[in-house]
Amino acid sequence: MSQKNTLFNDPIYGFITIESDLILNLINHPYFQRLRRISQMGLSSLVYPGAHHTRFEHAIGAMHVMQKAIELLVKKGVEISRKESEAMQIAILLHDIGHGPFSHASEKVLLQGVSHETLSVSAIELLNQEFGGKLELALQIFRNTSPRSFMNQLVTGQIDVDRLDYLKRDSFYTGVTEGNINTDRIIAMMHVENEQLVFEAKGVHSLEKFLLARRLMYWQVYLHKTSLAAELLLVKILERFRELVVLGEEDISSSHMLYPLLHFEKGNSLTKELLLHYLTLEDADIFHLIKQWTKHEDLVLSKLSQQLYYRKLPKIKIQETPFTQNQIDAVRSKWQNLSQNSKELDYFVYSGSVSNQTYRSDHAQIWLKNKSAEIKPLAETIDYLDFNHFSKPLYRYYLCYPKHPFSL
Repeated sequence: MSQKNTLFNDPIYGFITIESDLILNLINHPYFQRLRRISQMGLSSLVYPGAHHTRFEHAIGAMHVMQKAIELLVKKGVEISRKESEAMQIAILLHDIGHGPFSHASEKVLLQGVSHETLSVSAIELLNQEFGGKLELALQIFRNTSPRSFMNQLVTGQIDVDRLDYLKRDSFYTGVTEGNINTDRIIAMMHVENEQLVFEAKGVHSLEKFLLARRLMYWQVYLHKTSLAAELLLVKILERFRELVVLGEEDISSSHMLYPLLHFEKGNSLTKELLLHYLTLEDADIFHLIKQWTKHEDLVLSKLSQQLYYRKLPKIKIQETPFTQNQIDAVRSKWQNLSQNSKELDYFVYSGSVSNQTYRSDHAQIWLKNKSAEIKPLAETIDYLDFNHFSKPLYRYYLCYPKHPFSL
């Protein structure tokens, strides 16, 4: 146990206790403190003004939910040692440590082909070396290799403590009440059978609300069309800067914060030096660059940066079927004056798709245990929800183009 009575006062849960000195030292580590300066919801504050909470708050909150889950399972007779409890808390505490600036947006351009999950594993491995191997068990749980499957499922499962926190937290900060799930009720229904996480059948309606809340939050908040337009715009800005560097039209020194990242090629191995550099980047670094680029001599980069910096976001149309080439060409012809060539026009008129999958049928099932101790998949218990539909990715197709007229 921690020798210090360290508490965090959280607006969602109230006081959160830090249960060991190792956890406290990890929280105080620069890698973790950086999460105070990484937005939990990327650029969603451009839509929901209150959504300024960070990955730091979410990580602390998820750790608290894990504490509650462990406490409940131990009361129900599940054997969890103090070492295992600490490892479970560390695994969820550090699960987002590899996120880059503005979370998912920059991930698509910086260190292409390397996911934040891979970066998180690499960062935890660095911390494990620094802390003399004390994170080994946490690494097993994070990698989903612990023989005690329920521990893995609580960190990365269909209903894990990560989702239990971010749905409730993001609902709170955006004001979108559809995401306000009953976390306490879901935790109270947890149990372990043959090392697998199961839920008492009487909690079925809370689980149903969880699935529906996740679905609604994705379409109403995470994939909100204005948030999506802002994220796509940020990607275009970084892609344009990368192109200028590759073409030699932008001469950046090795001291530039993006220099080592822009020269990283997809498929290359991630070096320790590059990872350490990546773990210094924050939202403010990228936004500072965008502010500078609003006056860049390259008109494409400057106009893109101005759109984001001054919130003159592109118009975005979203529909359930792909846009035809004729529809795209019609929009492109309207904005021909924005560029010298079709390649430059791609930065202002572009299309693509996004998807949401509420339930992963290829993942571990959500198991329910009834009064007769019979265990069945949730999908076979709720006959009024179409789980075949829930498990299919739902796609939406977008077409972006400038909302405000301007010329280069």
